[in-house]
Order: sequence, then C-alpha cells, then structure tokens
Amino acid sequence: MRLAGWGNYPRIETRCLRARDSAETLAAIAANSSLIARGNGRAYGDAALNRQATLSMLPSDRVLAFDEATGRLTCQAGILLSDIIDLFLPRGWFVPVTPGTKFVTLGGMIAADVHGKNHHGAGSFGDHVESLDLALADGRVLRCSRRENPALFDATRGGMGLTGVILAATIPLIPVETAFIRQETLPADNLAATMDLFEASQGWTYSVAWIDCLAGGASLGRSLLYRGEHALRRDLRAQFSGDPLHPIAKRNHRIPIDFPAMALNRWTVRAFNEIYYRRARPGRALIDCDSFFYPLDAILEWNRIYGRAGFLQYQCVLPKPASLAGMTALLQRIAASGKGSFLAVLKLMGRQDGLLSFPLEGYTLALDFPADGQAFGLLNELDAIVADHGGRLYLAKDARGSAAMLRRGYPRLDEFRAIRHGVDPGGRFSSLQSQRLDL
Repeated sequence: MRLAGWGNYPRIETRCLRARDSAETLAAIAANSSLIARGNGRAYGDAALNRQATLSMLPSDRVLAFDEATGRLTCQAGILLSDIIDLFLPRGWFVPVTPGTKFVTLGGMIAADVHGKNHHGAGSFGDHVESLDLALADGRVLRCSRRENPALFDATRGGMGLTGVILAATIPLIPVETAFIRQETLPADNLAATMDLFEASQGWTYSVAWIDCLAGGASLGRSLLYRGEHALRRDLRAQFSGDPLHPIAKRNHRIPIDFPAMALNRWTVRAFNEIYYRRARPGRALIDCDSFFYPLDAILEWNRIYGRAGFLQYQCVLPKPASLAGMTALLQRIAASGKGSFLAVLKLMGRQDGLLSFPLEGYTLALDFPADGQAFGLLNELDAIVADHGGRLYLAKDARGSAAMLRRGYPRLDEFRAIRHGVDPGGRFSSLQSQRLDL
C-alpha cells in the first residue's frame, strides 16, 4: 500500500504488516530482512517508512495493568494517547508529558522521545518511562529501564525505532482535579520580549508561544504567549458546574479535500497572522485540556491544507546563549523569503541528556512549509543558521535533513550507533530516514 508520514512527503509503496501482540511482532521480524515499526503515522517525514516492510503496531493497543493508588500504567505500545486520556482523565489522571497531538501511540512517543509545553520543568516523555519491553532483531525480548539494560534503554528513547520494536511500556500518570487548564495569554511585541516572558514564566507548569513569522522590523518575532496550570476544583466557575473531569464534548471538523497549492501564499499567511494576533484576548481564562494541549486535533486531517504535494515541518532547537541571535537570524530569513508559516510555535526547553533526544536547554521553533522547490532551498539556508548557532533538528519532524547536519547536532551519535549495531548488527530495523541520514 501507499504510505506517508503526517506531512504527506515523501510517499512510498510498501508492504504494510500488522501486529496484535508480541508473537505476531516477533514473527514479522523473523520473516523480513528489513522493516520499521509504525505507530499512528504522526511522524511528519520518513522516520516510519520502509520500502520492504512497515509494521503497524496499532492493533497492539491493550491496557495491561493500572495501579489506582500510584497511577502507574502499563500498556501495549500501539495504544493511542487519546485512548489513555479518555480512559484515565475521568478518573483524575493525566500524562506527565504530552506532545501537541493526542493521536500518537505510546511506542511512538517513546521512539521520538516527545516533549511538550512543560519541558523546562518536566523534561521529555522518556524521562518518565519506567520500563519498556523491546523485541530485538534476533528474536529476544528484553526488559529495558534505568536499571535493566540501561544503555539500550537510553538508545531506544529517541532512537526512532532503530534498536527494535517496543512492545509495551510502563509510565506513571499524574493526579489532576479537573479536565481544565487555567490559561493566561500574554502578547509580546517582538522576539526579545517573547523570550523575556518565557523566562518570567518558568514558575508556570506549561508555556508556549505562537510566532508571527512574517512580521519584520521592530515587530520581528511578535507573538502570543500562553501559559497554563491544571485547574483545581476551586478554580472552576459556575458554568462548569458539571463533573469537573468530564468537559463538554466538542465536535471535530474535517478537511474534506486537499487544498490547491495556491491556497497558502505570503498574502494568505500574512492575513491570517494579522487577524490571529489582533483577535487575541490577553488575560486569564479557563479552557478544557483539549483546547490547550491539542488545538489542531479539532481539525481532522488538517495536513490536507497543504495540498497533494504535502508539507515539511521544520523544528530546530538552539542552546539558550545563542537563542536570541539564532532565532532572530532564522525569522529574518523566513520573513525575507515571504514563505511564512502560519503554524509557528516557540517553546522553552530544559536540560536533556539522551543519545538522540532532541531537546537542548534553550529554545525550539517549529514551522510548516509547503513541500516545493523554494521551501527546500530555504530550509537548507535555515540549516546553516541552526548549525552555526550550535543547534539541531528534530528527527520526528524531519524529511530532508542531511547526514552532515545530524552529525553536527548530535554529539552522542557514535555512541548510539555502537549500541544499535550491538543489538542489530545486520541493520534489520531500518527506515528511509535512517538510510538518508546514515544512522
């Protein structure tokens, strides 16, 4: 069948296999000399694509154990984050770290070592994984944690599925009193002001900013910063008089067709950015968890906005001392190109020590561009700016980076390669991305 990542670029023909349990997973591994595991296909580029065989873990979606007293949860790797939330938020539990979509699998979150709006305080998802079961190329299944097979555990979190197939994992959930977030919206006139707000907001659990990529001059990097806390029962106003753990269900909308390529251009993006910035309501509000964490999930198949050619998401992180200068250079180049992204997100990150984990202590910027020739040229220029400022790219979003860029950005790459070779000397677990980047 024809498969792609969430960016719809690249698209390939592959045999798509399915695994309901460890036995079917091990059988698929034994029967194929090359394959890669795939969750819900929300990696944007080619990280979960293999031309010979792509193994879908979606049927492996069962809850295996849950401790009501501690919140410790064990699930098969194919369970969706949305299912975990639907099952356990009504009981007063939430995940310690969540990415910007809930339509991802547990195994995918570990393989990409996803991060969220609370990285500056809570770290990445892998920091909270207590253990995982990993199917290896030789048919063994190993329990991996910080005590058992710790090197393999470190290589698997953020390892993009290249050490083996994650079968199940145990994570701790965190207690919450409501399904709402106490949010504060703060406008910032430029990039420096935005970063000042981030630094002043480090006491908040969650923070994120929307950036206007096409604003220039004194308004370069103008933004809306959102910071939030899990609302307590006493925070809820009268209109939330129902069950505080059951917000009113919202209707999702669906993009029914691929938009024409001309729909997204500098004029439509500039108009959207201006309206979005002007219509913001500074101040405090109570909003449901979905609206705070997953605003785009309300628009099913929103990736079709970019048309049949697909799009490229570009996410980089720069160390904090170089963040203002580096982000300024990036935004100046993007504004000059006229190819602004209306989905542009800035976050503050904390310390990270993973082998291939993306975060650095600094700032990360995520952008979307239509997958056309101009975008590829622009992103090559952005790569040079990121590299010159000591940054790196996020593998879960990447569809076109170079092996040289990877090596410059990930100083522990050789350590990862040695661990991977030790458990998979024949390179059975392989993706288009790993081949492109010589992982």
